[in-house]
Amino acid sequence: MQKLAPLKLGILGSGKGSNFKAIAEAIEEGRLNAEVRIVLSDVEDAGILDYARARGLRAEFLAPGRFRTKLEPEAEARLVALLQEAQVELVVLAGYMRMIKAPMLEAFPRRIVNIHPSLLPKFPGLASWKQALEGGATVTGCTVHYVDGGMDTGPILAQSEVPVLPGDTAESLHARIQVAEHALYPAVLARLAAAR
Repeated sequence: MQKLAPLKLGILGSGKGSNFKAIAEAIEEGRLNAEVRIVLSDVEDAGILDYARARGLRAEFLAPGRFRTKLEPEAEARLVALLQEAQVELVVLAGYMRMIKAPMLEAFPRRIVNIHPSLLPKFPGLASWKQALEGGATVTGCTVHYVDGGMDTGPILAQSEVPVLPGDTAESLHARIQVAEHALYPAVLARLAAAR
């Protein structure tokens, strides 16, 4: 039986890149049949870019423009062009803190995935682990979902539960959610890679 070619990934991130690191390690260890074609960030000094460059991967800063929560139209068009030029098949958001708009959604229909630190549809948006604590949740977790035009509203691919423990702080809960994310995200990507 012929082995499937690796799934070509484009990674978008705004921070230190811990989910990207988990994905890269899964590829290296043979748990995920994929290759990272490009890593892009809207933050010039983001750790995710340093991590990608240290691994010899193409990594670029994409100036976002003047908006805080989305890219300017020209920047989003450039993002699409870079991903297409890298022949990306699946766009993976790994701590990317901007909304994805029409140019990206049209260029990569049902081919953009995100991981969110709550059990969606509960606690969408920013700092959802704080929302879970403030809301008195006893269980939270993380969700991998397809990206659509809404805020964390796309179809859910998988979830992993994390209990909220007595005495949890926002920091301790977030740290445990991240452990769950680092297991769930590569596993879901492996499933998508195998299902082609």
